[in-house]
Order: sequence, then C-alpha cells, then structure tokens
Amino acid sequence: MSRPEHIAPPEIFYDDVESRKYSSNSRIIEIQTTMAERAYELLSIPEDKEGLLLLDIGCGSGISGDVITDHGHEWIGMDISKDMLDVSIEREVEGDVMLRDIGQGFPFRAGTFDGAISISAIQWLCNAEKSHHNPRKRLLVFFQSLFSVLTRGGKAVLQFYPENAAQIEMISSAAMRCGFTGGLLVDFPNSTKAKKYFLVLFTGSNGSMPAAKGVGIEEAEEDGVKYVNRKTEIRRGNINKRVKTKDWIKGKKERQRHQGKEVKSDSQYTGRKRKPRF
Repeated sequence: MSRPEHIAPPEIFYDDVESRKYSSNSRIIEIQTTMAERAYELLSIPEDKEGLLLLDIGCGSGISGDVITDHGHEWIGMDISKDMLDVSIEREVEGDVMLRDIGQGFPFRAGTFDGAISISAIQWLCNAEKSHHNPRKRLLVFFQSLFSVLTRGGKAVLQFYPENAAQIEMISSAAMRCGFTGGLLVDFPNSTKAKKYFLVLFTGSNGSMPAAKGVGIEEAEEDGVKYVNRKTEIRRGNINKRVKTKDWIKGKKERQRHQGKEVKSDSQYTGRKRKPRF
C-alpha cells in the first residue's frame, strides 16, 4: 500500500471523510493508544507526579492526548489538519488544540512544557509538500523550537514511521544538531510488523536511554497477533520451507480463480509427489 505522505499533504489527505474514518476505526484507535502509552512510558515520569503540561505534536483527533489525560496531566496538541482537530473538538478532549504546521516551529515561550510526545507525525517533515519547502531546514526549525519550549531536563518521545535509513539519519542528526541528547530506540527490531521507531530526546546531558522491547527475540505480539521471523523458524525446523500438499495447491488455485487469474484445470497429477532431482 502507498504511504499516506506519498498520496497528498497531511492537511489534504486527512480531510473530513478520512479524519472521521481514522478516528472511528477501532483497530486504529487501539494501535494509536498503544503507541501513545509506550511513548508516555518512555518519558519516565514518576507515577506520583501529576499536573505536568505536555505537548502533543501531531495530535490528530486527540487519541494520544487521551492517554496523557488518563495519567493526570494537562496537554496542548497541535495538528496541520483542521478536520482532524474538528473531530477532536467533537470528541470533547480534555486538552487544548491548535492548528499549526510543526515545520514552522511552536509559538510558545521558552520552557513552557515539561515533556512532549508525538505519534506518527514527524516523518511528514521529510517531504517537500510545497515548492518552498526544504525538509532539512524544516526539521531544524522543528527541533530548534522543540528544544526551546521544553524545560531544561525535559524529554520528548517521538514515534515515527521512517521510509528508509536515510530518513532516520536525517531526522536523528537534525535533533542532535539542535542540542538534544538521546537517540533512536527500536522496539522489536527483528519483527517486520511489530517494529516501532521512537526518537527519545533529552534537553540535558544526564538522561539515560531506556531499554527497548523485544531485543534479541525473533517474535513479537501486538494487538493479539503473533509475528514470527519465518527464516529463523525454518532454520529451527519449526516451519516447513515448502508446504505444497494437494489441498494447499488446490486452495491456492481457487484463490487465484477468484482474483480473475488464468489457472490450469485440476487433474489427477495435481499435487503429485515428484522424484528428487540428482
């Protein structure tokens, strides 16, 4: 499937129809909530500390903001999609929301926020949506402004979907150039589907990187689905490299017929065992 950022700019892609569909899909809500919970966990805020002011970057319809509210904190969210923000207002979220292009920085006084989170947003900055957009300059403006509005000793956790290693390098290096310490944390690095990227940033030099989930294991479970590294399981002998029984072949051919593909008719030779070649 095409990545959303390849289809249209965010303020256009997330129109009224897409925003409402996104915000009413139970699976999307569950995934966004889970990632927001993980981002909040990585902020490492003590459980007995409440009433902090956090920034939600790319807040959308307020799903991630609800997580902040549930932990007893105040939040201000911003998003470039007016339709997404309209949905958040209809949902009567507890935080304040504002329309803003994060590539232009944040209009707040220095040291306003105790921390910041972002879910599935900053990868949009890697695209030049307009003729005058320069992704590297927009990333620098973003991180310079973020560093400024956080309190000294504050922390930001930004979950994102990089398209390739070059994007990871461009985003990470921009953050470090603007004074942040910290770095990239990858949960379930060996799983294709469960892998999640978090940029964990500190405004001071005494922050220690938290541990990633799923490091050194070949499988992960997310949303009740177990993801297995197939190549590893083949080596272990837990999965046959080729499973081509007669029923499996017939089932595959039937699926191809439903897809309108030209498939050879079944015969007495379908799925027959062949002698090994020497």
